Amino acid sequence: MRIGIHAFDGVTMFHLAVPQMVFGEVARQGLGDWEAFLFGDGPEEVRTEEGYRIGGIRGPESAGAADVLVMPSWFADGRPAGAGVRALLTAAHARGATVVGLCLGAIPVADAGLLAGRPVVTHWRFFGLLERRHPELTLDESVLYIDHGDVLTSAGTASGLDACLHLVRSRLGAEAAGKVARSLVIAPHREGGQAQYIERPLPERPEDGAVSRAMEWAAHHLAEPLPIGRLAAAARMSTRTFVRAFRAAAGTTPAAWVRARRLDEARRMLETTDLPVDRIAEECGFGSAVTMRQNFSAAFRTSPSRYRRRFRPEAAEPAG
Repeated sequence: MRIGIHAFDGVTMFHLAVPQMVFGEVARQGLGDWEAFLFGDGPEEVRTEEGYRIGGIRGPESAGAADVLVMPSWFADGRPAGAGVRALLTAAHARGATVVGLCLGAIPVADAGLLAGRPVVTHWRFFGLLERRHPELTLDESVLYIDHGDVLTSAGTASGLDACLHLVRSRLGAEAAGKVARSLVIAPHREGGQAQYIERPLPERPEDGAVSRAMEWAAHHLAEPLPIGRLAAAARMSTRTFVRAFRAAAGTTPAAWVRARRLDEARRMLETTDLPVDRIAEECGFGSAVTMRQNFSAAFRTSPSRYRRRFRPEAAEPAG
């Protein structure tokens, strides 16, 4: 898979590096034949915000060969995308390429008309700008990224890691995404969004450590019932305090987090084992195959059996 990443004068090193690191790790670990390359408005060098010059930038025509086109960020003044960039994005989308707008990269994607009538996320500081320029959009502060299948956008800065890792997961499966995440020492899947940062960054709280310990404990006990009271006990907190601290730390409820972890483990087991669905449901704490199928279909719009065939086409479907 060929991944074109747009480089422009003023881009930060971090934003430019995020997709290269995540997608490059796929190739480095032999998980897929993925090639990431930089392209710009011309085959020349660009100067980053930090003052570094990067050469070897391919011309805009190279974007025509990309299966995925990434706008890793955008100009800090939020300027409208020019006609050349808009045409490049619409042409890529029309031929079936996936278009990705990370952080401020959602701005040119929206300017190209690829998000009309759809929910979108970008850095919270630019919500107002996008709302004024594109009132047809719905801005969502509760998520780290939004994937429409053909177009994907992410929230501010580090959320680009989550979005790129999600793309690896959707193309190569949970096991491959887990390997990439472990190699880069990042979370395989984070919950929540950026709402807590909109007014002011929250200082680190002592209870965050207790919540993290409870999460780690829960991840090793997914097969068991995990009511909120039991998680609170693992954190050595009252239930009310734990629920409040958990939402502040994770951006979601304990129940939603547990369900997401169980679904992640179910995907991993479907990819890597021949266990029947009812056994996987038991191991992941769903209680029954019916409950697992309902949750799995709601989350991923496919059944466990179809998911297994997608990532393990050679595996025979076991009974159950």
